[in-house]
Amino acid sequence: MALMCKLYQNNNEKSSAYNKWFARTSMLDTMDLNAMADVIESNCTVKRADILAVLSEMVVTMKQALQDSKRVKLDHFGTFKMSISTIAANSPQEFNLVQNLRTIRVLFQPEVKKNLDGRTRVFTTGTKLELLPESKALRGDKPESISNE
Repeated sequence: MALMCKLYQNNNEKSSAYNKWFARTSMLDTMDLNAMADVIESNCTVKRADILAVLSEMVVTMKQALQDSKRVKLDHFGTFKMSISTIAANSPQEFNLVQNLRTIRVLFQPEVKKNLDGRTRVFTTGTKLELLPESKALRGDKPESISNE
């Protein structure tokens, strides 16, 4: 299977790339925890119920660690940490966390392995890209795909 992409045209008149064409990834489906547990069970000797128990508890444990200002590193996967965005204040005395808070979010950085050619991201190595059929039709159905080895 490949990572599917579709073509889109930039319709932002204020952009220097107005009317130009770009590609975006297109998600065809969602894999939830249950589906992931099914796949993991079929690839190893651990039972689905045990996998679900561990993954469910991992979510609870990660949430608590992140909310305790800890970075969570999952080896061979990546690192998670919390981040906030705030509105500026004119002085420290005028800053109020409740009033100046915009958002709280979780940041994820995939694991990176260093090699002789530079850095390789674990999740993107080996990715195959392909245009969706409707995007191929826009281009006259020229066959094209690419692999990120």
